[in-house]
Amino acid sequence: MNNLNLTILMPCLNEEGNIAFSIGQAQSYLSSINDRFNQIGEILIVDNNSTDNSAAIAKGCGARVVSELRPGYGRALRTGLRKARGEVIIFGDCDSTYDFSNLDPIYSPLAENRYDFVTGDRFAGQMEDGAMSWSHKLGVPFLSWCGRVKFGVKIHDWHCGIRGIRKDASEKCEFKTTGMEFATEMIAEASRKDLRIGEVSVPLKKAQRVRTEKLRTVRDGFRHLWYIITA
Repeated sequence: MNNLNLTILMPCLNEEGNIAFSIGQAQSYLSSINDRFNQIGEILIVDNNSTDNSAAIAKGCGARVVSELRPGYGRALRTGLRKARGEVIIFGDCDSTYDFSNLDPIYSPLAENRYDFVTGDRFAGQMEDGAMSWSHKLGVPFLSWCGRVKFGVKIHDWHCGIRGIRKDASEKCEFKTTGMEFATEMIAEASRKDLRIGEVSVPLKKAQRVRTEKLRTVRDGFRHLWYIITA
């Protein structure tokens, strides 16, 4: 189906315990914008070579599933951005920590063409106890400060996992990173391409079910920092 208003994109690596919950929330939101605005959308899962039943569960829930066999968060999202059919693309982790049932704060300014790129700020929103480790509560503000100094973009939370971008704006960007540092590169590249950048508060919750943590605090932190230093 072409000419969709919205693609809700979720990169996925072994999330069989939580993916159905996140897809259910996304389906609820798509029904909402259809009822309110007669706008239509899709749910796109990029399976990053999962070894569990994530892909089968996603298909069973009615999502469109594509594969990216090469490892890496950045690779999965770059594939998803290329494959997305919506005029607006909102992406977030399918681990139930982000609320896909109410995407208006991100979707509306993009759909109304007031911004090209909108990212979330978890620190300005409601953060459930235990949803973010203390190491990340310290590391993310520091790396975000580094990003603001280097690239001159006044974003407070450079690593928030839920964001939106207009399809035409994403096609102007030249993304190259493959790992978690993609989150930093996306803001830097949006600035380089003179995109209209917005930031909104978003809630962050603990995962519904126990999951394997994908982030490696020290390794991924240094990848972000290295990108900031060398970009």
